[in-house]
Amino acid sequence: MLEIAPDTHSGDSGGRAQPPSPTAGTCPFHMAKPGAMMCRATPWCHGPALTPTSAGTTWMQEILTLLFSLGDARPAKTIPNWERAPWLEQIYSREALQNTGSPRLLTTHLPARVLGNPPSCGGDTVSLQVIYVARNPKDVAVSFYHFHHLAKFLPDPSSFDAFLTQFLEGTVHYGSWFDHVKGWLGQRHLLDILYVTYEELHQDLRGTAQRLSSFLGCPLAPGTLAALEQHCSFSAMRDNAMANYSLIPAEIMDHSQGRFMRKGVVGDWRSHFSPEQNALFNRRYQEEMGDTELPSQWPMA
Repeated sequence: MLEIAPDTHSGDSGGRAQPPSPTAGTCPFHMAKPGAMMCRATPWCHGPALTPTSAGTTWMQEILTLLFSLGDARPAKTIPNWERAPWLEQIYSREALQNTGSPRLLTTHLPARVLGNPPSCGGDTVSLQVIYVARNPKDVAVSFYHFHHLAKFLPDPSSFDAFLTQFLEGTVHYGSWFDHVKGWLGQRHLLDILYVTYEELHQDLRGTAQRLSSFLGCPLAPGTLAALEQHCSFSAMRDNAMANYSLIPAEIMDHSQGRFMRKGVVGDWRSHFSPEQNALFNRRYQEEMGDTELPSQWPMA
């Protein structure tokens, strides 16, 4: 599976991010180092791909694990999700991909401009399927704000108001949400992309799983949907150490600040946004996305 989002910086400063560099917004510095991201040489032939922006990455990882295991939850309960679906940003990804056969599940938060045109394997065009998971950007901002309190490799978010300003300016790690979504939508004529929203997963998990199965050519085995609904519920994932990031060392994530899987709800932004913040966000959203044809829309009021 493949996952994609905005930019960051590399380097080390006592567990905190360095000031923006020319490559700022590419990936959290603990995940990559100079020379590590050689995407075109990555052996991902015939691998389905997922591309979210802080919008349900873990959820999609678990869903695809269940689909490809034909409903057998044992891999999801015994193998960490970053091993089942390696992140391209991480320094181990190249070795991990070389040791796995097709189809490969890859994950990345990288923007389209970083990965560029469809990669090639041995001179042949790669059969790459992209599952792009998007979410109401207001909920993305809230979720990312809380994640900053956990992640020691990210800067202190200060107040939510200050963080929201950075989010709208695109100066957060992985860069602009608006550019990210528009960038990958612009790849639809080059790549085989299925666009899924976090809200669709909430509203119709079974139906979305059937769409994914059809898109990937992965037949649904008897009992797969029932197993998927059980294992991929928020409460099940929150309590699954292979998915909830509780195995991440304390020097990377401060677990005393909260849980990685916090609420898993739609519309939590309403408990964080002031009327002024909401009006500002709506104006910026209209400026950035007003002419963009999105497969799905979100209630912005």
